Amino acid sequence: MKKLTILSGAGISAESGIKTFRDGGGLWENHNVTDVASPEGWRKDKALVLEFYNQRRRQLHEVVPNDAHKLIADLEKYFDVQVITQNIDDLHERAGSTNILHIHGELFKSCSCNNKSLIYEQKEDINIGDKAEDGGQLRPFIVWFGEDVPLMKEAIEKTKESDIFLVIGTSLQVYPAAGLLHYIKDDCHLVVINPNETGFGYGQRAVVIKETATQGMKLLFDKLVNLA
Repeated sequence: MKKLTILSGAGISAESGIKTFRDGGGLWENHNVTDVASPEGWRKDKALVLEFYNQRRRQLHEVVPNDAHKLIADLEKYFDVQVITQNIDDLHERAGSTNILHIHGELFKSCSCNNKSLIYEQKEDINIGDKAEDGGQLRPFIVWFGEDVPLMKEAIEKTKESDIFLVIGTSLQVYPAAGLLHYIKDDCHLVVINPNETGFGYGQRAVVIKETATQGMKLLFDKLVNLA
C-alpha cells in the first residue's frame, strides 16, 4: 500500500464547532497566549491555565467528528495512512483513524508538572491539588509555546516515507510542524486543502484546493483513491 501522510490543523476541527486560536473570534481573544499556553503562564497562574483547558475539555465532550474526519478515516481502506495532527482533540480517533501522532499533545490526557512522562487519561476537569503519583500538580498534557515537541522526530520520519502528503486545515504558521513539508520526497504528491492563502510558498509543486476541510475532502477523496 502507498503511504499517505496527513497533516491536519485547527481548520478541520473548527467545522465541528471547536474554536481555533488564530481566528478573529478565537480563543486568544480574551487571553494572551503566554497567559494560558506557556510555562511562564503556568508558573504565574495555574488556576487560570487549568480553567482555560477545563473549558476546552468540556466543549470536546459536546462535539462530534465531521465529514472530513470520517473521509480521512475511510482512506485507511486504500492507503497506509498516518495522521499527524496539530490538534489536541480526539476527533480523528472518534472518526475511526488508527494511526495518529498528536504533536501538540492531547486534551483528554494530563501529566505531572514535574515529569511529562507520567501521563494519565483525563476526561474531566483538572483542579488545583490534583496530584500525579510523584506528588506533582497535574497539568494538561499539552505542548505549550516554548516547550520541546517530542514527537517531531517520529513525524519527520513518517513524512520522509510518504508517497502522498496532504495538508488540511492548517495555515502552516506554527513551527516546527510547518517545517515537515521540507522533508517530503521529490516524487511525493503534495496536496493542500485550505480556503485561504497560506503564504507558505509551495511553488508549482502543490495541488491546492481552496475549500473548507469537509468540502475539500469530498472533492479530493475519489481522486486520492485513484492514486492508491
